[in-house]
Amino acid sequence: MSTVTLSAEDLRVRVERALTASGANALAADAMSRAVVAAELDGIASHGLAYAPIYAEHVQCGKVNGHANPVFHKLRAATGRVDADCGFAHPAIEAGLTPLLQMAAECGIASITIHNSYNCGVLGHHTERIARAGLIGLGFTNAPASIAPVGGKKPVIGTNPFSLAVPERSRGELALLIDQSASVVAKSEVTAHKRRGESLPEGWALDADGNPTTDPDAALAGSMVPAGGAKGFNTGLMTELFAAVLAGAHLGIEASPFAGTKGGPPQTGQCFIAIDPGAFGENHFDSGLGRLIAALEAEPEVRLPGLIDGHLGGAWRSCYRYRE
Repeated sequence: MSTVTLSAEDLRVRVERALTASGANALAADAMSRAVVAAELDGIASHGLAYAPIYAEHVQCGKVNGHANPVFHKLRAATGRVDADCGFAHPAIEAGLTPLLQMAAECGIASITIHNSYNCGVLGHHTERIARAGLIGLGFTNAPASIAPVGGKKPVIGTNPFSLAVPERSRGELALLIDQSASVVAKSEVTAHKRRGESLPEGWALDADGNPTTDPDAALAGSMVPAGGAKGFNTGLMTELFAAVLAGAHLGIEASPFAGTKGGPPQTGQCFIAIDPGAFGENHFDSGLGRLIAALEAEPEVRLPGLIDGHLGGAWRSCYRYRE
């Protein structure tokens, strides 16, 4: 078997062409091709190239509106809402992030929600953009139900990630990036194991009867295990409240799957909050943050959240560029 080596840009162009051929407009094809390559460069293969054929398939079958025109509506001085038009989440998030940053700069704190949306890929890529503007970025996104409450068998919430990105304002750098789901692992990891014909590690999933399983098919028919038991489930429940209930999006129990062609558009949601640390008086934010991070780094084996190849954030900075 021969190996083909592609540059990041070559790969992006190929993914963009595939999405365009599937029926996606230029806005969607550009955003999603950059998202796919960004995930690959960051080593998050479960959200990278493996998703490209799924994205194309979902445009072709109508699960995603490839010609969506996301629209931002400013509601109050510091709140807004984006209708993703049943298209990809990334262009809708882009439509809302620029006004979000402006509102937060003016009011000290601001928030936007997104509805009629879809899988937003690596959530931390979006909150990192907020942090690099000098603001604390907090993001939530819900997903089709795949986690049952502790003691239950029927999934009620999705893997429902949340992300926190914190800036080091004095240097204009990223100081901390947390991006985690409510489950032990992302559901896409189970799908990846199934695709490779591999068993799951113990502790990842339950079957439809609520029993532990290492069989990917049984796991996909059952439930993901929440990280930290009831505490992890509650984290996912919090995310559901922000990304679905507050946003007016489909709940996880109402959303169609992010994989396969079954059902129409998932119509899931996102919520982003941007906070200006300077809007809270003389809190000496950078100094306090520095002391906190120093305490984390005091142990040589401790890994700072968001660290990739020795750097905070990922290689995505060189390719995951929105129109700024």
